[in-house]
Amino acid sequence: MADIKTFYLPDLGEGLPDATVVEWHVKVGDSIKLDAPLCSMETAKAVVDVPSPYTGKVVKLYGAPGDIIETGAALADFEPDPNAKQRAEAEATGHHHGPKKAEEAKPAAKAEREDEGTVVGAMVSGNTVHVEQAASIGGVKAGPAVRALAKKLKVDLARVRPSGADGVVTMQDVKDAAANGSAALGAAPARAVPASAGRHLAPELPQPEPQRGPVSLAGKPVRTAPPSVQANGQPEQLKGVRRNMARVMADAHAQVVPTTLVDDADLHGWIGKQDITARLIRAIVAACQAVPALNAWFDGKNLSRTLHPQVDIGIAVDTDDGLFVPALRNADVLDAAGIRAAIKRLRTQVEDRSIPASELSGYTISLSNFGMFAGRYATPVVVPPTVAIVGAGKLSHDVVAVMGGIEVHRRMPISLTFDHRAATGGEAARFLKALLDDLSLPN
Repeated sequence: MADIKTFYLPDLGEGLPDATVVEWHVKVGDSIKLDAPLCSMETAKAVVDVPSPYTGKVVKLYGAPGDIIETGAALADFEPDPNAKQRAEAEATGHHHGPKKAEEAKPAAKAEREDEGTVVGAMVSGNTVHVEQAASIGGVKAGPAVRALAKKLKVDLARVRPSGADGVVTMQDVKDAAANGSAALGAAPARAVPASAGRHLAPELPQPEPQRGPVSLAGKPVRTAPPSVQANGQPEQLKGVRRNMARVMADAHAQVVPTTLVDDADLHGWIGKQDITARLIRAIVAACQAVPALNAWFDGKNLSRTLHPQVDIGIAVDTDDGLFVPALRNADVLDAAGIRAAIKRLRTQVEDRSIPASELSGYTISLSNFGMFAGRYATPVVVPPTVAIVGAGKLSHDVVAVMGGIEVHRRMPISLTFDHRAATGGEAARFLKALLDDLSLPN
């Protein structure tokens, strides 16, 4: 009997609990070589290609495109080629040490099979596959990564012929549609339904006589509540980035003690046209250097903090798939041109989903420049282990009292939310003042 090896989904990030199957690069019965692409998985951080841990034959694939696979659950079965050299860790016997969840599994379950191979970090134990169907939006089943690709290639998903299981649109379906132009956005619908078509579906029914509603003693009609109407919306399973955002926000709400200070940065002294985002980042750096307590990580469990000598700023980037926060590394040593180039690179990588997972964590403080859309002040969410986040609101021209009269100044609303477990109100106020002072400089 052939020796069948099961490959279990490794942690594709830093403690990520699951990932979504985007596309299989093989099918059952195919031969595959060691480290050849097995599948693409969407995590909360990026779309990751998972390499094969074996050279051999693919016996079984767990999950279809759009399905969610828990970290440590079975991903694929292989029949390794006995004549081929396999990866050393894939050949090892015994159990690798995985996350706590795996260590708590029953001994009997552990004995049923070995952990076979790894991609990122150590393998974990588990023999249950948890999958959920791809979300159906507008009658189209597709995962977030597929929708992102369709948007990028200007493909109308409603016009794409799905090839995945249960009518799921795959990445290849979108690529094919983009190549042959069969589903371009803005094109005429495939099956136009005339407005009069509904008349032929059923004979016209006689209209009921109008019903007289209740009246008051004064003879005036009384307004009554409309009949209850059941909502038509369908529940959508959160996946990928949005799924992770929901977890992160819930954890932040449960752990952090947030306090927010607000003030306005006066930009009246600026000379010439300047890069607002670059100035914001420079001001945050100046404030971090003046008050290091907010450029820190806080461990609430052990009640310890880590002050960072460098300033790595997490820049909130809004996308249709959810919120990304890539890290602008070493902002304290970059000039304005370096800051702008780094921001452009990060945004491009986020938009095409090529950003490495390592760039989406490890920042020491955050910036949310929501004012580019709307809003003046906010209470941005501090995500542990960071201690603070700066929010920049929409610029405005305000009447300001000055000695001898009034003037109209351009001002930027600033909101600073900090974790009051890790920093005092005085530290936060001094941080905010240092930030405002830097923003008020001419250049």
